[in-house]
Amino acid sequence: MTPETDDTESTSTLGRVLVGLGLAFQAVEDFRDMDDTVEYADSAGVPLPELVAPFASGMMLVAGVGIALWRLPRLATGAAATFLAVVTTTMHDFWNADPDDKGGERLAFFGNLAMFGAVIVFLRKAYE
Repeated sequence: MTPETDDTESTSTLGRVLVGLGLAFQAVEDFRDMDDTVEYADSAGVPLPELVAPFASGMMLVAGVGIALWRLPRLATGAAATFLAVVTTTMHDFWNADPDDKGGERLAFFGNLAMFGAVIVFLRKAYE
């Protein structure tokens, strides 16, 4: 390996671990306050929020750990990409939010969009 490849690999690993841990820790926070997570999903019109919210949080936790540890990378990155594609557009639709909530939803939308971009990069890497 050339030094350039080593640097790229270590940068990629650091980014992957950070993205994975970010997803996993967000899922842990969702589980810590699942009543609010379910209520938030319900307010967004998610069907069966008492089932979907814990399932989605579990999916995000497993995907985040899988990405951070690079275990079952195709499954982990695919699950994270699916989660982010659905949640970003349905739960954080700031364009339809009440004026009081618009700023927070916009911030969450673009934060998720950034994570989605990173996950797409790692999804491609998982298929190399």
